[in-house]
Amino acid sequence: MVQELTAEQIRQALQGISVPPQPQIMVDLQMEQVMPNPDLKNIARLISQDPGLSGALLKLVNSPFFGLANRITSIQRAVNLLGSRSVINLINAQSIKGEMSDDTIVTLNRFWDTAQDVAMSCLSLAKRIGYESVDEAYALGLFHNCGIPLMLKRFPHYMAVLEEAYAAASDERRVVDTENRVLNTNHAVVGYYTARSWRLPEHVCEAIANHHNALSIFGDESARDTQLKNLLAILKMAEHICGSHRVLGNQPEDHEWNSIGALVLDYVGLTDYDFENLKGSILELGVGQGSY
Repeated sequence: MVQELTAEQIRQALQGISVPPQPQIMVDLQMEQVMPNPDLKNIARLISQDPGLSGALLKLVNSPFFGLANRITSIQRAVNLLGSRSVINLINAQSIKGEMSDDTIVTLNRFWDTAQDVAMSCLSLAKRIGYESVDEAYALGLFHNCGIPLMLKRFPHYMAVLEEAYAAASDERRVVDTENRVLNTNHAVVGYYTARSWRLPEHVCEAIANHHNALSIFGDESARDTQLKNLLAILKMAEHICGSHRVLGNQPEDHEWNSIGALVLDYVGLTDYDFENLKGSILELGVGQGSY
């Protein structure tokens, strides 16, 4: 059962950051989803009312990353084929981008490009290692750093702090430790509260909260649930493949992966050689080239 947080706990963690509300379409979709018998036609109708989201959904499911045999040309077909939960997770991830984009902040253009790269790579990795909930992997990829644009709006010097955090990352110091020291909060915590308020699945929210805590989680073979580890393994591989350390942290070397890479690959049962082949095949699909 999810522990409810007090208003004061949330206020302290957010440090004056305001979380954007969900668009009405997402509220309507999630209300339909929790009905005893969700109406797939109604879900498709709701999505079709938003040309931007419906176009993005069709573009996504027809991308080489999704790997479907036949092209899908209607929202109804997408909903019937993928199911309401998957489609709503995919749409939710797409709509966070729309709510947080700001063309006046040039840094955010680069941020969303790499978020989309990571999301597509998560999708492909989930399929290849046999993780069933590819929609959750995609949502995690697009949502995991959603705290960054909110931090940037609250703290104008935030990207400099993030660079410092990536540069200092090691076995002893997490990326978020530097943020906590300088700003008294961090993008993983802000992202967690955003994901909670947008009603993402709880284990996806937990993965967002812990995405810079992977060394502790993969180093502990006992208590952590496999759902969290599966999602984090997919995300950390995707971040490394997409070079998040370069794009967000301006670092030539992925210090975080150096600490956790062997543990992650051991968890998913991949050798270094397997992973390099996997990385090559994902890059060939067009990560970083805007091909989706």
